[in-house]
Amino acid sequence: MSDRKEFRDLATPEAAREAIASLDLSPSPETVPLREARGRVLAERVDAAIDVPGFDRASMDGYAVRARDTFGADEADPAELDLVGAVHAGAAPNVTVEPGTCAEISTGAVMPDGADAVVMVERTDEVGGDDATDGDASRIAVRTSVAPGDHVMTAGTDIAAGARALGPGTRLTPREIGLLSALGVDEVPVEGRPRVGIVSTGDELVRPGEELDPERGEIYDVNSTTIAAGVEEAGGEPVLYPHAGDDYAEMERLLRRAADECDLVLSSGSTSASAVDVIYRVIEARGELLLHGVAVKPGKPMLVGRLDRSGDGADGDGQTGDAADAGESAYIGLPGYPVSALTIFRTFVAPAIREAAGRDDPATATVEGRMGVGERYGEGRLRLMPVGLLDLDDGNRPLVYPVDKGSGATTSLVEADGVVAVDPDTEYLDAGETVSVDLFSPDVRPPTLLGVGEDDPALNRLLDRLANPRYLAVGSREGLRRLRDGVPDVAVTAGPTDRDVDAAVLGGWTREWGLVVPEGNPEDVTGLADLVDCNLRLRNRPTVSGLRRSLDAALDDLAADRDADRRDLAGRIDGYERTAKAFESPVRAVVAGDADAGLGLRETAERLGCDFVSLGEQSVVVRAAPDRADREPVAALAAALGTGASDDADADADATDEAEQALDAILADLPGYSRNSRNEP
Repeated sequence: MSDRKEFRDLATPEAAREAIASLDLSPSPETVPLREARGRVLAERVDAAIDVPGFDRASMDGYAVRARDTFGADEADPAELDLVGAVHAGAAPNVTVEPGTCAEISTGAVMPDGADAVVMVERTDEVGGDDATDGDASRIAVRTSVAPGDHVMTAGTDIAAGARALGPGTRLTPREIGLLSALGVDEVPVEGRPRVGIVSTGDELVRPGEELDPERGEIYDVNSTTIAAGVEEAGGEPVLYPHAGDDYAEMERLLRRAADECDLVLSSGSTSASAVDVIYRVIEARGELLLHGVAVKPGKPMLVGRLDRSGDGADGDGQTGDAADAGESAYIGLPGYPVSALTIFRTFVAPAIREAAGRDDPATATVEGRMGVGERYGEGRLRLMPVGLLDLDDGNRPLVYPVDKGSGATTSLVEADGVVAVDPDTEYLDAGETVSVDLFSPDVRPPTLLGVGEDDPALNRLLDRLANPRYLAVGSREGLRRLRDGVPDVAVTAGPTDRDVDAAVLGGWTREWGLVVPEGNPEDVTGLADLVDCNLRLRNRPTVSGLRRSLDAALDDLAADRDADRRDLAGRIDGYERTAKAFESPVRAVVAGDADAGLGLRETAERLGCDFVSLGEQSVVVRAAPDRADREPVAALAAALGTGASDDADADADATDEAEQALDAILADLPGYSRNSRNEP
């Protein structure tokens, strides 16, 4: 193998764009049925082969007449014409309009011979019909005069044969498809959609829908489906390939197959310098590596290059597909973490796919906002920082807050509304500083209400009753800190708190908490003391959690009763510092047999088929920032709680009763839950 080409310095974002621009991933034009053409881009001009309409036709219901027979007619002196028949849309006329006669006609019907205008039916009366003898024609009184051509669409009026109907580069929407249908076109030449092969690497990946084995460290493949959706949105045709491990031969086989079948090959994973860099070696051996590493966060480990095609074709039977001509396929290696992969795709790859598909860049939306909190940064490379927005409807720019849980956190993809590009030379963004937010799309709808704090099953159901809320489950302590810092509208806490934060209490409920144990309680756990004395495995919650705060307080009480050091007791509990983020996670560890007890709620224990050892009740409290209590979304939350930030004598009592009944119904469906007294902290 030849010496590896070294890329010691990270490329600039501009250099990365130039490298991608040098790749050829343009497909050949193709012809598709009209019914499949929506959203495609016309590859060549389409001229009208026929007149549309192809005949003179009536543009409204009425009577086909010779215009000269109506000259001088008005309400006082109508012209009377003999009715000689009728003409309907879709039927050939079988009458001729002679002088002094007319024919009834429907909208869209062919004008009969002799007629050169239509009188709308509202300006006519039928006369003589009731008194006419058999064989006599009815007569029509015309109460207005018309000129030749009135209410008639002549042949070719819409578009004439030989005229330019649509030009190359036109994106086919329902309007253009309607015109092509009118011209009788049943298939159209369009720009080809670049075929984009997607290969996710890593032995730990499992397709969504398949069985997952957490003990082996398996995770669901997020990147394949996420990037495939992005490819389709950009105008490409995604092709998913099997997962590739870190075996060189298997990786080479998959990449060569994808190169033969596709215009562009995308892989995710195996591009970090710390990983077994199999893809790196495959690209150098089977193609050309143009770039390795970009000075951007997230997404530094990015590859750009070309892959040689074998020319054997895509079908495996000697038939060569459209993208399988001998030559080269473009290749881009994306990072493995989902946030990094999608950021790099959106920033660098999607524009290249759109260009190859002949699509214009999508409408973009950029908003100016003000940082809700300060953010420190000083890594010397461009940072594409995911952020959320909150418009307070107060006449000021919306609040901007970071939503960055790390490149491996997929929830960052949906909890953010856009990105702020932080210059490499910027070390700190001050609270209140104006920043430009590049929205993920013009359709982004920032949340109407932002909540933070404790995760809770009753809260999940309550949020379903609100319009477009966003809730970040950061724990009780962190929720209060963020409420104090002034970004969220509300914070939800559970259990004891040690932060004194100015807030308006909207209401809340109580929940029963304790130790969740396997069905039948095989270790006969009766309380916290058993965890200390019986060498049982515990799965705990992090210190920001309200459940953890209550457990810590209970352990303090146990230490006081035994005149012991609390830290000594905590050290004797196997797993006291082994935590799980969400309220359900410790219970699932118990179900899986990975723990003998888990800190949790009665509701979760019963729902997942476990036994429960109660340690007490917690008060869950919903607090609002004092200056936000009157905001409409906060008021809606207070109404959903059946309470408010203040006793309003003018409140609608019926609406309040209805809301209280709805909350009671939620709590009644959750074991161990009950209502707090109004405004009880």
